[in-house]
Amino acid sequence: MKRIAVAKPKLAGNERQYVLDCLDTNWISSNGKYIPAFEESFADFCGVKHAVATNNGTTALHLALVGLGLQPGDEVIIPTVTYIATANAIRYCGAVPVLVDVCPDNMNIDSSVIEAKITSRTKGIIAVHLYGHPAEMEALNQIAEKHGLWVVEDAAEAHGAEVSGQRVGGLSNCGIFSFFGNKIVTTGEGGIITTNDSELASRLVLHRGQGMDVNRRYWFPVVGYNYRMTNIQAAIGLAQMERITSYLEEREQLAQWYSEALSDMGDEIVLPSTRSWAKQVFWMYNIFLKDGDAETRDAVMSELGNAGIETRPVFYPMHVMPPYYEQASYPVADTWSARGINLPTHLEVSRSDVEYIASKLRLAIATVSDNRGLTSPVAERRLRDAA
Repeated sequence: MKRIAVAKPKLAGNERQYVLDCLDTNWISSNGKYIPAFEESFADFCGVKHAVATNNGTTALHLALVGLGLQPGDEVIIPTVTYIATANAIRYCGAVPVLVDVCPDNMNIDSSVIEAKITSRTKGIIAVHLYGHPAEMEALNQIAEKHGLWVVEDAAEAHGAEVSGQRVGGLSNCGIFSFFGNKIVTTGEGGIITTNDSELASRLVLHRGQGMDVNRRYWFPVVGYNYRMTNIQAAIGLAQMERITSYLEEREQLAQWYSEALSDMGDEIVLPSTRSWAKQVFWMYNIFLKDGDAETRDAVMSELGNAGIETRPVFYPMHVMPPYYEQASYPVADTWSARGINLPTHLEVSRSDVEYIASKLRLAIATVSDNRGLTSPVAERRLRDAA
């Protein structure tokens, strides 16, 4: 049976050569030439002055919040639909994540509901560029300026995404990215913070390396963290950055194949859309069932799994997670997160794979509908065709 993974890295460039160079020269830890080279490459790509590499995306976000001065009891506004690291990093600082609902077309933070959640304790907003579609940065920055807040871009999933022609990561006080193995660019594990603020960059470097003064070795003026990236990680990352343009083009092509193959399913699913001012990079290609609930979605995913197709549910909202549970209504998040499915999205998915996935998705939805006594004429026809 054909097996198609939901995510997979592409290591087809100089990764092996650069890693072997680290081993041959014994520069394997948090010093070595590849770290500054990778930071410079990523800063240039994002169009910012500084990039500070870390050992993963979560530590990058925590370090950014520390650098911005977040204190216990402070509040930070975030979308309820995000990966849990967004909320956890705030909690690490003893601060409080304040949840808001999301936009129905891209599940990013809804700027129209933010001001109602701002209090005297609010210090900032984290704009998550979910699944590779950028958030409403112009509106978010206007709100932040009006209320004296900072904005952090959580671009963990959005390497190369753009707002009005400008790449994310340089559109606010700072941005963070993840380089986990399933991301658009990978270092195995890794993260980075991008900023044009030189003073902030200096604080980030200081706190990243256990708080050691960069001009006075083994002198520690502050309590810091061991959040440094290794030379081996950076070596992989530099090789990845040499091919990022082609990686983004291939993802755009894959998304186009999906949209074409699924274009006849408008009565059953909602396909991704892109705002006029945005360039999204399709970290994951998501589809949303028009009807049903989480149980329906899980049944469809199970049918796809039986056909050898690995999928993932769209992130569960933070307000249903035990650490952040709220008895509050977030209607858009509740509806769409229960119906969303991540389809296989990586650079080894071929056009024939997409056609296979599309055919099995049609059959899966029809089968689940039939099992629930909700068969439509379209579902009946598809079941007959598959018989």
